[in-house]
Amino acid sequence: MKADAIKLDGKKAGSVELSDAIFGLEPRADILHRVVRWQRNNAQAGTHKVKTRSEVNYSTKKIYRQKGTGGARHGARSAPIFRGGGVYKGPTPRSHGHDLPKKVRKLGLMHALSAKANAGELVILDNIDVKDVKTKALAAQVKELGWKRALIIDGAEVNAEFAQAARNINGLDILPTMGANVFDILKRDTLVITKAGLEALEARLS
Repeated sequence: MKADAIKLDGKKAGSVELSDAIFGLEPRADILHRVVRWQRNNAQAGTHKVKTRSEVNYSTKKIYRQKGTGGARHGARSAPIFRGGGVYKGPTPRSHGHDLPKKVRKLGLMHALSAKANAGELVILDNIDVKDVKTKALAAQVKELGWKRALIIDGAEVNAEFAQAARNINGLDILPTMGANVFDILKRDTLVITKAGLEALEARLS
């Protein structure tokens, strides 16, 4: 399938051939869901922690005699039944991550790219190898192009000057090809891929 390419100023820059095996798939929600869930679970810190009965700062002395009080029998104030006592079966630090086959991860990225292409939210950019670009000028160009929440995927490395100019623009993010992932692609309204990024993506997914 063919797609038109544009320059950063909005002018046409010819056309490119998109691989049907990557951009022409029928998006499957189940695969996208699995990959996004895998990403978010691996990103979760898992540092939640409560103090158990053995960790709260209380004396271990028996609080009152065993019999004759007319009340329940207790051994220490650290019991979960008392205010300030330890928590019973509370959360402890752990990893929320789980394994996902590489083939499914690769397929998920292809389906995410196809979803953007099918929805008409894919833009092919000639290049971002610009010099002396300023944040104000770049923000004006992005606004003129109508990119409100956009992700730009460049080649193996992102142009340093362009990245510096774009980092303070709200709603605009830039990633190298190896950083392209399903979650970041799906949560943006517009996916912008440079020609260098397109070649690197096709080499990565072929």
